[in-house]
Amino acid sequence: MISFSEREGCLIFTVRVVPRASKSEIVGEHNGALKIRLAAPPVDGAANAELVKTLAKAFNVSNKSVEIISGKASKTKQIKVENITGKQLLILTENITLKKSATEILFLMSKALLWTKP
Repeated sequence: MISFSEREGCLIFTVRVVPRASKSEIVGEHNGALKIRLAAPPVDGAANAELVKTLAKAFNVSNKSVEIISGKASKTKQIKVENITGKQLLILTENITLKKSATEILFLMSKALLWTKP
């Protein structure tokens, strides 16, 4: 489970980023942090800008509502997002988990069909 705190209408939580991925996406939980793959490289703040953009889109808030409060040069960062709750973070991670589970089930079903064809 992702650890977080709520203070003065803001949600603070930890993310673990993987730069230079094939696409930017939130992939789930890793050691109490939200794991996010970023297409941008960690050069000249490009990955941090992509992180802010990815989180703003996921929470349906403006880019200005998302702030990296520590870890700007690290893969592990503390994030503050205004006007969201811990419940919204939990719903986001549950939806990602369900999507991954559904994808895995479909993959296994298609694999099983291949094995059962005469």
